[in-house]
Amino acid sequence: MGSDNTEVLWRGARVTGRSFRDADLRGSIIEDAFFIDCDFTDADLKGSSHLRSTYRSCTFTRTDLSDSVFRRCSLVGSVFKQCPMRHLVLDDVDFTRASLRSADLRGLDLSTCIFRDADLTRADMRYAVLRTVDLLGARPVGVRLDGADLRGAHIGPALWRSAELDHTRIEQSQAIGYARAHGLDIDEPDRR
Repeated sequence: MGSDNTEVLWRGARVTGRSFRDADLRGSIIEDAFFIDCDFTDADLKGSSHLRSTYRSCTFTRTDLSDSVFRRCSLVGSVFKQCPMRHLVLDDVDFTRASLRSADLRGLDLSTCIFRDADLTRADMRYAVLRTVDLLGARPVGVRLDGADLRGAHIGPALWRSAELDHTRIEQSQAIGYARAHGLDIDEPDRR
């Protein structure tokens, strides 16, 4: 399946519990598909295109996702370990409860993604665009957000306390949230 580098088209597929270990799926086009508890360990998805597809509780270990595109996809509860993700395009992708521990997401535009309750422990999101992203409930221990754009992102106190944030762009209201997360009392000016 795809071993000769030809396009693999998965339209409307419904797959549960299948192993795609070591599969060559480069350049695959996956539309309106639904994968549950599937294992993509060591699979090559480089340059693949995913549209309106769901990957629920799937495992991606050393899966090459470089140059791939995910649009309007759900990756709820999926686990990503040591996956190359350079030049990955993510548009309206839901990572709720996904594990992205130590993921390299540097410089990616994640502005339309949801990371609610996601495990971002030690994820590298330096210089990423996270504008308007939902990060509420995310586990951000050691997440690197240096130089990232967080303007408009929905952020809980845990992220403000534990993330690396040098030169991170935020809005004034977020600066107040940051200060409060660090125990500062903010006096609102009288508006008479």
